Amino acid sequence: MRPNARNERRAACLVAVMLSLPLVCAAQPCGAGAADVRGSVVDSSGAPIAGAALTAGAMTAKSGTEGQFMLPCIADGSVIRVEAASFADAEVKANAAGHVTLQPLGAHEEISVTAYRTPLAESASPASVRLVTGEELRSTAPVTLDDRLRRVPGFELFRRSSSLVANPTSQGLSLRGLGSTAASRTLVLVNEIPLNDAFGGWLYWDEIPELSIGGVTVVRGGASDLYGSSAIGGVVEMLPVTAERNHVEVVSSEGSFHTFDEAALLSGTRHGWSGLATGGVVLTDGYILVAPEQRGPVDIKSNLHAQNGRVVGERDWSGGRVFLLGNVLNEARSNGTPLTTNGTRLWRYEAGLDWSPAAAKGGSLLLRAYGSAEHFRQSFSSVNATRTAETLTRFARTPSNQLGGAIRWTQPLGARLVVLGGADVRDVRGEDNEIAIITGVRTLLSARQRQTGVYGEAVWTPRQWTLSAGGRTDHFQNFDAVQTLPTPGPLPQVTETVANPRLGVVRRLGPSLAVTAMGFRAYRSPTENELYRNGQVGQELTLKNTSLRSERATGWETGVVLTPARWNATLRASYFWTIVNRPITALTISATPTAITKQRANLGQIASRGVGLDGEWQPLHWLSVVGGYQYANATVTRFDQNPSLVGSWIPQVPHQTATLQLRARDSRWGMLALEGRMSGQQFDDDANTFRLAGFFTMNAFASHTFRRHYEGFVAAENLLDRRIEVGRTPTLTLGQPQSVRGGVRIRFGD
Repeated sequence: MRPNARNERRAACLVAVMLSLPLVCAAQPCGAGAADVRGSVVDSSGAPIAGAALTAGAMTAKSGTEGQFMLPCIADGSVIRVEAASFADAEVKANAAGHVTLQPLGAHEEISVTAYRTPLAESASPASVRLVTGEELRSTAPVTLDDRLRRVPGFELFRRSSSLVANPTSQGLSLRGLGSTAASRTLVLVNEIPLNDAFGGWLYWDEIPELSIGGVTVVRGGASDLYGSSAIGGVVEMLPVTAERNHVEVVSSEGSFHTFDEAALLSGTRHGWSGLATGGVVLTDGYILVAPEQRGPVDIKSNLHAQNGRVVGERDWSGGRVFLLGNVLNEARSNGTPLTTNGTRLWRYEAGLDWSPAAAKGGSLLLRAYGSAEHFRQSFSSVNATRTAETLTRFARTPSNQLGGAIRWTQPLGARLVVLGGADVRDVRGEDNEIAIITGVRTLLSARQRQTGVYGEAVWTPRQWTLSAGGRTDHFQNFDAVQTLPTPGPLPQVTETVANPRLGVVRRLGPSLAVTAMGFRAYRSPTENELYRNGQVGQELTLKNTSLRSERATGWETGVVLTPARWNATLRASYFWTIVNRPITALTISATPTAITKQRANLGQIASRGVGLDGEWQPLHWLSVVGGYQYANATVTRFDQNPSLVGSWIPQVPHQTATLQLRARDSRWGMLALEGRMSGQQFDDDANTFRLAGFFTMNAFASHTFRRHYEGFVAAENLLDRRIEVGRTPTLTLGQPQSVRGGVRIRFGD
């Protein structure tokens, strides 16, 4: 083990334990005949149930991500009512509430925070929703969040490689077969705030500490009517863990390629105040990405050293809450050769108010103010044909800052109608400071982008129907774009106003059958990175384009949801169709055996149409089966400048993907999870010259709990050691080989 890694892990554990002592001991005395009631809510297999509502007289509480709860000062003999979605209600005596077991209703129907910004049951949502619970995230083999979410069919980054070893500029997210570039065509949120990089649109999947994430909701299908830019393929929302109890948790693991994953969480509550601090360290020596038959002396391991942290302070009262939070990411990467590296330091901060005044009769107000400061650096090089020599060509620093705010009011109008309206604004200021090493020419430019939107939505649920309608108008502009070096002068400005409506309908045809339909418009504005900065991955150079316009999408989907009670299962099948006009893509200008040059451009039109299946089945109380399949015929449908590209596959999008997970759990012997994933062939370029073969891979995870506080686990990725082709730039790169990791999870507190 590296000394630095060992010291960082020891320090994290020591700080977490020391800080937890006063919080764990902060219980307050109750009056005579009353006491705090603490316990946990679990299902029949012993798995924790998060979000269960507990009521005892005027006292209420919700179970946390581990199923735990605390009701203060409950009189002895009181009855506690326990309710949770998909489970039968239960009532227990206060003196018997230490371990509450709920029985399933038969059909699994999670309450999901969907892209409709209102809680809807899965069968009441016209969009295809997949909820990945905290339990599922913890019982998967991979280290990084993006690899854990690949259990959702069609969830792909720009390239197949994991964010554990990939350049950040190749970590844009694709859903519904729409592909991505450096920028993501899917919006990622946490706590209602976008996580897509302010300057480039890519994603840092290690930004949020893993113990801060209580679950993830994946909504497929355009959602720009509520969220604005980037929500063409859908919305991914991370559900943050909240400080609902006095608790400390530490996770430590070590595995192949000298990979270390260390994380700690500390939370506490007292007198309406609560606080939560989480942090983590991810270190890996990585592996050589270039295929063995092509690698040379310049090829070294791609590795990652990353640290993250998150602190939240909150004040609750009967009508709402206010909070402050800060998040930091620091990462350094080697990108596969001695001279190609990049690093990021990213600070985020946020303040918010959630308020439900009694006079509003169920209405609620949400306010958010946020910002970030990012420093990104990257070096570029040229490698000769035999991969025996490397020359540094370019070094870039790209700092950026953003400020934003959002307001939303939600108001029930009777028992079956909910309306909401809101507005948000985001302002980004970025710079690009580069120097060409060989010529000594320096490029310096700055730009500013502002996006402002107003939106509204109504959800009506008459009897067996759910009808929804939403719309949003956005105005975005790039201005103050100026080049200082080498030739001073203004750069082209971009200004557009777009409107995006959406309609959805769900009709229940019985207790276990519903049909759904949805139509939408969506858009994505070009990022400052696409407009003003050249990019490079390996030996593939992509040139900027200051004339880019926004992408505009039109789509619809229809489907059926089955929830047969006798089978204790859920199945959702849907047909989707989306076209994107003016998609921003990278067109090949020239190609040699050692280098490829591309130009960002608005292509004519792309389309993705296909079917999606999601299913969950619990044949036994200790066994669950979750799987999915997506067929996406994603192709170029129009390009007047180069008609020969019509019919070509969208780069890095396979036509077929499928996943299957088996999870067996028993409180006596622990848990075993197996996960298989299949992906068909795809192409790495717009001309479909570089084919990447399909693959099948399998992961495994096993854990056992000792004396309630300690859990040991072992995980294996790519169990069959299959060869996974990731990219041809034009050099062939490969995905992660077989790896094994083992660790321990320790929990103390309420």
